[in-house]
Amino acid sequence: MIEIDVLCVGHASYDLVFKIDKHPLPDDKSTAADFVRCGGGPAANAAVVVSRLGLASAYAGYLGDDVFGELHLAELVSDGVNVEYVVRGDRQTPISAILVKQDGKRSVVNYRADVEPLKGKSILFNDLVPKVILFDGHEPDISLELVEQYKKYDVPMVLDAGSVHPGTESLMSKTDYLIGSYKFGKEFIGSIDTETILDGLSSFAPVIILTLGGKGLVWKTVIGRGYLPAYEVDVLDTTGAGDAFHGAFAACIADGKDLDAALHIASAAGALCCTQLGARPALTTKDELNGFLQEHNAPYRF
Repeated sequence: MIEIDVLCVGHASYDLVFKIDKHPLPDDKSTAADFVRCGGGPAANAAVVVSRLGLASAYAGYLGDDVFGELHLAELVSDGVNVEYVVRGDRQTPISAILVKQDGKRSVVNYRADVEPLKGKSILFNDLVPKVILFDGHEPDISLELVEQYKKYDVPMVLDAGSVHPGTESLMSKTDYLIGSYKFGKEFIGSIDTETILDGLSSFAPVIILTLGGKGLVWKTVIGRGYLPAYEVDVLDTTGAGDAFHGAFAACIADGKDLDAALHIASAAGALCCTQLGARPALTTKDELNGFLQEHNAPYRF
């Protein structure tokens, strides 16, 4: 049997990240001030976070047999991520072009070509014993199979609901921790009020967390609700901040930490991800994270 702390299921891409002084105008040419190329994607990034925090992680999803797939797979292996559940094929690896502005906000263009979600039974997990499963919703068929396979073992399940699409909609009522972006909550509930969104989502999962970017987060459980401000950092690039949050949060749950600790630690991981160009280079290690938490007099360490 293969014991894994966190199994991350979903999207992997290869990112081309450009730091620009201003957004290109129509029929315009511009020069990037900096450039990073690296693996990306919510579930793949989360798996790297878990591994860098010293826990055992695995990524399940698709990478093409092209040069971008090879580069990304090599990165995952280098970071110690278990890649036994990666499906390879002749469909190309999804690519993201990311334009990062002076304020750290970014515009993303993702090209998936003919890459469709993996069909059911594409991956067999019979030999796997995960402590936590993290879904990003981009592989709904295999994710729903995992829900059915592991719910009888009470394996905690976390959903990264970044936006409303069939995958997040099919999984949101089947997970223990629903972590929705403000964008997701606003679109799904049809309100701009965070408390209304929290209340609207609370019927879908026992724990609801609504991330608000630089404004922090709000949360609700069956016994209470609360607010946690964001850690203040000099923001260079917000790409991957959510992925870092979700990976660190899942790692905390696998490590037996309570909700308050998980929220503080995950928030710190998300903040640290904003301090470098490109998501993958900025994903924190355990030592970096604990140093940041100590510097900010946080009540917890990983």
